[in-house]
Amino acid sequence: MITVNGLRKRFGVSIALDGMTFTVRPGQVTGFVGPNGAGKSTTMRVILNLDAADAGEAFIDGRPYRSLGTPLRYVGSLLDASALQPGRTARNHLLWLAHSQGLVASRVDAVLDQVGLRSVARRRAGGSSLGMRQRLGIAAALLGDPLALMLDEPFTGMDPEGIIWIRHLLRALAAEGRAVLVSSHVMSELQDTADHVVVVGRGKVIADASVAELLATVSDGRITVRSSATDAEAVLAAAGASVTPAGDGRFTVAGLPAEAVVALLNRHGLSFSELASHRATLEDAYLQLTHNAVDYRATTPRDAW
Repeated sequence: MITVNGLRKRFGVSIALDGMTFTVRPGQVTGFVGPNGAGKSTTMRVILNLDAADAGEAFIDGRPYRSLGTPLRYVGSLLDASALQPGRTARNHLLWLAHSQGLVASRVDAVLDQVGLRSVARRRAGGSSLGMRQRLGIAAALLGDPLALMLDEPFTGMDPEGIIWIRHLLRALAAEGRAVLVSSHVMSELQDTADHVVVVGRGKVIADASVAELLATVSDGRITVRSSATDAEAVLAAAGASVTPAGDGRFTVAGLPAEAVVALLNRHGLSFSELASHRATLEDAYLQLTHNAVDYRATTPRDAW
């Protein structure tokens, strides 16, 4: 288990962490999301004792990272896929890490197989693609067969096959009882992978809930209707629904259940070709929750008109 309690961190006049508190539980993939500058990377660095917090504490299995004699056996991490000696081969990079932790060489070969890099194990790491470096970083994180894992943007640079592989790997690691923390901006991947999500903004936790709970907050019973009948929107609005045009003959209805929408349209002889419940996404929930926590927001072409 990874426990973060009241972390505070300031860089000059900038507050990076402002009471960050959450728990990553065993047996779950926990997504860690938030806008750029929200404090995700700083939190991970504090957990790994790469940065010192001004206040608060972080524990791996009840102990601070600095007290772990062989830390890779407790927590494996990938913060930067490029943080390696480019002149070393993939296998030598892992052998060096294994030696520092008292791990046998056979463990290196095992994780190379696990991430699919055995065939390129003697290739210099500096000449590898970003996707291959990500796989190598994940291999390093798995080297000590740890109780917990922390991965920062592991989907970046991966091809579709690699993304599917990571998704299944993370689920499998959690199923083995490990605590898995994954920071990512790819909401669609986290929706298919994570059990729980911690949403942060400006150094604070905004939401800490299961994926299902977050999706429920934005589903709000909306229905999409497609109809060529000119009176359809007016009839539904007169019945108390909130109707929002969506273009191409479609409109969104809120405030009435689907059964009532169908009954009203049929009663007035108004045909429709589509009626579907709104399927909320993790991206919808994320954008709603972090709307006031974004420091950098560019104008869209429509905003500029």
